[in-house]
Order: sequence, then C-alpha cells, then structure tokens
Amino acid sequence: MNIKPEYEKSELTSKIIGAAMTVHKELGPHYLEVVYQRAFSIELNNLGLELSRETPVPIYYKGRKIDTRRADFIIDNVLVEIKAKGVLEQRDHEQILSYLKSSGYKVGLLLNFGSNSMEYHRKINSAGNI
Repeated sequence: MNIKPEYEKSELTSKIIGAAMTVHKELGPHYLEVVYQRAFSIELNNLGLELSRETPVPIYYKGRKIDTRRADFIIDNVLVEIKAKGVLEQRDHEQILSYLKSSGYKVGLLLNFGSNSMEYHRKINSAGNI
C-alpha cells in the first residue's frame, strides 16, 4: 500500500491526538464512551477546531444507499471514532475502515480512552472510491 505522507501524519491529526491525550490524562480510563466524547468536544473547541458529532455515514451496495451509521466525530476532513475499552478488537479497526470507505474521507483516527495509556491508530482510506 502506497500512503502519501501528508495523510499519514498531519498537524491536524497531531492536534486531535493531543486533545485526546489531554482528556485521558485528566479523566483516566474508567468512564463510559459518552463521557470521553463530551470532554473531547470541549478540548477540541478550546483548540478552535470545527467539528460535527454523530455525523451520518451512508452505506452503499452496488451504488444504492442501503443504510446509515454514525461516525462519532468529523473534524475538518478527519473521521474520528472513539472507544472506551480495555482492549481494542479487530472489529473496531474494521469499523473505522468501513466508515472511511463508505464516506470517502481519506484519514481516520481510532481513539481508545479505556486502556491505561491513551491508544490511537491512524487509518487511511486506500479504496479507489475517493
């Protein structure tokens, strides 16, 4: 897979990850996902980043919209999914990759607040539909 460096790591994704780390440092790992979503929103607003929460992501089959799911956040052109689990599962990684493919966004972040250390993964949409 050939990933362009500007998508792999950018100033924006670094700011988003930094905001997540600030929230994790303040709250720790033992709250529900919604608590982290709210605190994360405050931290992003403090940084002056524009965001939308619970953004609909359409799902298509053979060119037809068949369903919609909701991404936790869209921050500028980055799709962000938040988890609050002790350990991420393979399906968490697959979920954000599916959302990227369906939405056409090129970059996604999977953030896990539930482990002892803040966990983050950058994901790249390598599908040909963008």
